[in-house]
Amino acid sequence: MLNGLRLLAVVPARGGSKGVPLKNLHPLAGRPLIAHVADVVREAGVIDRCVVSTDHEEIARVAEGAGIAAPFRRPESLSGDRIGDLEVLVHALREAERLDGVAYDVVLMLQPTSPLRRAAHVLECARAVAERGFDAAWTVTATDLKYHPLKALVADASGGLGCFDPRGAAIVARQQLTPVFHRNGAAYAFSRSCLLDQKTILGKRTAPVVIDEPMVSIDTLEDFARVEAALRTRSPRG
Repeated sequence: MLNGLRLLAVVPARGGSKGVPLKNLHPLAGRPLIAHVADVVREAGVIDRCVVSTDHEEIARVAEGAGIAAPFRRPESLSGDRIGDLEVLVHALREAERLDGVAYDVVLMLQPTSPLRRAAHVLECARAVAERGFDAAWTVTATDLKYHPLKALVADASGGLGCFDPRGAAIVARQQLTPVFHRNGAAYAFSRSCLLDQKTILGKRTAPVVIDEPMVSIDTLEDFARVEAALRTRSPRG
């Protein structure tokens, strides 16, 4: 619990990954990718329940072996690659509450594909909702100004080049650019009301939790190699 509120962590891990088949079971530093989530949950120390949302029996078995409960299965209707996070989280929340006989106040989403997350990142998201009253919190990374949206270009139908946003034509110095961020997938937190009443993962008041160290969201075998290298050299802070 945190600030008297119950915390549920949901680990979305379907079996149908395409870039790396059964990506959530692929070994990372000698262990299945999904097992690394359990380490952070234990280190955070405030999460009341952690469940995996999966449609795959082997993922469920490995998750349970690592200490992540698998008390239900994700239905086929929520297992495609075009299903949004909201639907998966609401299903997991409803099922966990039905099975546990309690209401969870804060829901965390911890995707296995972001194994460089630290317990501190998870805790900061949780505290933004449980203690600071935000509807949601997302971990984000500052976007290099070289890739700012106002510097983006597009090719038109005739093959000509132009600004993606017409305002970009007036940008001559980086000092004119307002800093922007992109989500890095390390951790998310949501109030129960954000998911069930607002029906969104980007609540009316969503807190940014800015991470200033490299984060990798794993999609390819090359990403696995990058994370392996980062784990070998990273500092031990929590």
